[in-house]
Amino acid sequence: MAPRANWKGFLRLSLVTCPVALYPATSESEKVSFNQINKKTGHRIKYAKVDAETGEEVANDDIVKGYKVDTDTYIEVTKDELDDIALESTHTIEIDEFVPKSDIDSRYLIRPYYLVPDGKVGHDAFAVIRETARSLNKVAIGRVVLTNREHVIALEPLGKGLMGTLLRYPYEVRDEKDYFDDIQDVKVTKDMLDLAKHIVEKKSASFEPDNFEDHYEGALVDLINKKRAGVQLPAKAAPKTSGNVINLMDALKRSLANEGESAPAAKAKESSKAAKKPKKRIEGQREMLLPISGKKAKEGAKEGTKEEAKETRKPARASARSRKAS
Repeated sequence: MAPRANWKGFLRLSLVTCPVALYPATSESEKVSFNQINKKTGHRIKYAKVDAETGEEVANDDIVKGYKVDTDTYIEVTKDELDDIALESTHTIEIDEFVPKSDIDSRYLIRPYYLVPDGKVGHDAFAVIRETARSLNKVAIGRVVLTNREHVIALEPLGKGLMGTLLRYPYEVRDEKDYFDDIQDVKVTKDMLDLAKHIVEKKSASFEPDNFEDHYEGALVDLINKKRAGVQLPAKAAPKTSGNVINLMDALKRSLANEGESAPAAKAKESSKAAKKPKKRIEGQREMLLPISGKKAKEGAKEGTKEEAKETRKPARASARSRKAS
């Protein structure tokens, strides 16, 4: 099922306007998520909104926003008052300017969205805006209101659509000088730099997101499936700690030697693994983690695991008897 649009309205460049819809470009719904439960009963934890002083539960209709100005003193702000100060960008993304993409500091990037025409009309106006930005290699800067806040959004061509990236305001970006000023000015020698460059060259590759594997997500899926099947989990060995590097030059030389020796072997090993075992699929793990309800179902799952284990061991015993007979 296609995701719901986060926002619908109009995209406007001067007098050129078209209806558009904004969709999230990323999703975390496939990640393993947890609920908090009562350890004693196994029941899910519920949170109630209560008055901090009386301890009584408060209905949603009686809850309003408040800005704290002093201890226990708040300025109440209603939804109608917030709606009254909402700008035109509530319903329209007004393109204010076009800038080179290289001018946008990556620290200002928040999250990406897909902007598409909404409905059957306005595709021609949408295409004009998209192709103009593409031909000039520029990014359009506009404003949009999401969750009652106005955001700056950068729009750039992506295939047949536009990718919109929310941008932070300057007051949200911390000054790097507050963190970098205490870093010592170290002079790196040419020999060290050359060795480091060789290491980087051996590790250089194309950016291929499909090769990224979420090892922690895979471990979570494996852990939950083992617990469902009643498998005893072994204690994890303590991680080995490495000593501090004393001589930087020696460390660079050893690193270069290791990279030179291990790169072909590592590639061969990876190729062998890929041929023997398919890559673990993390996406869609919800199909793997089907809920089990009731005691009988849990026992059935355990019995099924035991039977599979027996079937797996049978060929091994048969081959052992064959070797003994020969």
